[in-house]
Amino acid sequence: MTTVLICDDLRAVRDGLRQSVAGVPGVTRVDTVASGEEALVRWPVERHDLILMDVQMPGIGGVEATRRLVREFPDVNIVMLTQATDREAAAAAIAGGARGYMHKTVSREQLCAMVANALTVSELPPDEGLNGHPHRGVSEHAPDLTQRELQVLTGMAGGKSNAQIGRDLFLSEDTIKTHARRLFRKLEVGDRAQAVAAGFRHGLVS
Repeated sequence: MTTVLICDDLRAVRDGLRQSVAGVPGVTRVDTVASGEEALVRWPVERHDLILMDVQMPGIGGVEATRRLVREFPDVNIVMLTQATDREAAAAAIAGGARGYMHKTVSREQLCAMVANALTVSELPPDEGLNGHPHRGVSEHAPDLTQRELQVLTGMAGGKSNAQIGRDLFLSEDTIKTHARRLFRKLEVGDRAQAVAAGFRHGLVS
């Protein structure tokens, strides 16, 4: 049972993130809170596998909430949610023990990939966010993908559209869609976001 706690003061952001994160393979429950204070009360009781913590919130805010949680519970797994102007605050949170950060503007595919990665990597390089993690090796349960399918999956993990992937590989968009359908069947997923998350879980993309 894998659980995620989303902490953001904006309801629209919480609801959008909850919907996307719920689609990550392996995630069984997604809870939400609206403040750092609520996170400090709820997490010690329920011990979610991952907290997505907004940097800027009223009250004590995400940076201080992260410091307090990490100080009392060193094993807590926190990833900061940031805007473009939050770089210094994100750095402060990482210095305080957060595992990494991600921008709120990432695509659904990238969000799911980052969440899947954060749930499988025990420690992330703090100055590179979630994109600098070490390659973990391919899982023994990973499906056997062709080189082309792996290239398509890698493009999806980078947030590229089918058209962009096609241009990179000098293939038509329809051909990319065909590879994507085969990829979905092999990974036993229903969409791009789930495919990327499964790719990270199996070590097929890094």
